[in-house]
Amino acid sequence: MIDAKEADKLFREYRETGDISIRNRLVENYIYVAEILAKKFAGRGVEYDDLFQVASEALISGVEKFDPDMGTQFTTYITPTVTGLIKNYFRDYSRAVRPPRRVYALASKIRTESSEYFKQYGKKPTVKQLAESLGASEELVMEALEYRAPVSLDAKVCKEDGEGLLYDVIPDTNDGFESFEDSESLRTEIAKLDPTEQKVVNLRFVQGKSQSEVGKILGVSQMFVSRAEKKIVEKLRESLL
Repeated sequence: MIDAKEADKLFREYRETGDISIRNRLVENYIYVAEILAKKFAGRGVEYDDLFQVASEALISGVEKFDPDMGTQFTTYITPTVTGLIKNYFRDYSRAVRPPRRVYALASKIRTESSEYFKQYGKKPTVKQLAESLGASEELVMEALEYRAPVSLDAKVCKEDGEGLLYDVIPDTNDGFESFEDSESLRTEIAKLDPTEQKVVNLRFVQGKSQSEVGKILGVSQMFVSRAEKKIVEKLRESLL
């Protein structure tokens, strides 16, 4: 692993020379960022390998464009960039898996018909009843029933403290610190964090709670938790490297 000083030197050399070997060395050094973010979004309808490829391509592009004179560390610069491209991939994927128009239209009619039937009879209609009522084949009704509209991670959701994004309320099921190989050193550095930061680490990365849930427990906003989380990870990474 390259330290921050050496990385800064390599970034400057790459900007001056365009040497691909230097770029590849930097990409290899920061590939853990792509791995962590790909794992964070995996298991939500898209395979990890696909997400890792998207994240890796974003990382390479980020290395090529990064200017060390911006006054920010590369990890701080690249994380939101990779996250944004992964979210875009989810949106594109959602459009790609959209079913045939007739199935999509029938699925909407089935939801309405089922709701009305339940209100009247107190139970859900059978596939045969739906097919007869809607004038469709039972096979087509079954296909429509199996359809579930993809949900964007940028979809708006209601929270107790106002409107937010679906991404912010999904629990973090992956360990954000799993790339740290020395667990004992990690525990030592976590013990040096202030009490609030230690609570954020425990709630987010041990208990797997969402940022909104953590904010509610600590009596702070989701935005505060998001910023604290990024600050904590960066602080630990700098200490351990």
